Amino acid sequence: MEKVKLTAGALLSPVPAAAVTCGSFDSANIITIAWTGMISTRPPVTYISVRPERHSHGIIKETGEFAVNLTTSEMVRAVDLCGVKSGRDGDKFTLSGLHKTEASVISAPLIAESPLSLECRVREIKSFGSHDMFIADIVCVDASPEFIDENGKIDLARAGLMAYSHGEYFALGKKVGHFGFSVAKKRRKHPRGRK
Repeated sequence: MEKVKLTAGALLSPVPAAAVTCGSFDSANIITIAWTGMISTRPPVTYISVRPERHSHGIIKETGEFAVNLTTSEMVRAVDLCGVKSGRDGDKFTLSGLHKTEASVISAPLIAESPLSLECRVREIKSFGSHDMFIADIVCVDASPEFIDENGKIDLARAGLMAYSHGEYFALGKKVGHFGFSVAKKRRKHPRGRK
């Protein structure tokens, strides 16, 4: 079947519904960001894209730091509020009911309710039309202990992470595979009583 041709647009979905914190612990802001992702594994580099007119843009440009806080479906109302209200008009931690916790490396706080936070330092800013891209080194990862298994592995499948798709929020669903499963060799079954 032939696909319908649409006007070029920013329609990559789903994407994270990330709550980005910036500023200092005593004077912090939260901005909801869907345009974020990984650039490099080694070294770990990420990015966020922010409109220059947003309140957080100036804060991040001045401090050179921010944290990407992953969000859960339980946080949906707070995350949406942080995306539609401006930090110029009030403290978003107070407005949203979210709680601050100290970061390990950067000055900006983390969100206590977030299962995983990436502490970031800006290495470069690129301007692309409507948004500026803050390219940043991940300098620390902070995970909630309930999502670390007995082997020290992060298990975010139990966190109830949330995604954003074209104006709507979605709870991530069931696991349908894992990396490399399509080419993995099948284990041979041993006869009963033998190993």
